[in-house]
Amino acid sequence: MEALSEAIALIRKAGIDPHRYYDLLTSTLFTGPVFTNYGGLIARQEYKPAGFAAPLGEKDIRLILAAAEALRVPMPLASLVHDRLQTVIARGGEELDWSAVGQLAASDAGLADLAK
Repeated sequence: MEALSEAIALIRKAGIDPHRYYDLLTSTLFTGPVFTNYGGLIARQEYKPAGFAAPLGEKDIRLILAAAEALRVPMPLASLVHDRLQTVIARGGEELDWSAVGQLAASDAGLADLAK
């Protein structure tokens, strides 16, 4: 989701329609449910109602990181996603879907505030 979020923020910043980009992605190489479901939510900036709320995603990632620490397995991308979810929650996104990392990426790119 983080990679999708950043890519869609880049496309939006370039003035390209995120829906066309999403259609291109999901009709070629990226046809899996993560891309079709969450990519669509990110492209539409549709984070409510939450199918899977950000705090639940943060909790699951936290549990994964605890297991990884116990087994001494580095998981830098899981750490990144955990931090991004914590930021969404800290900015008032407790009721947003965890795909709201897309709104965070847009905000970081100067496109929007975390409001939806």
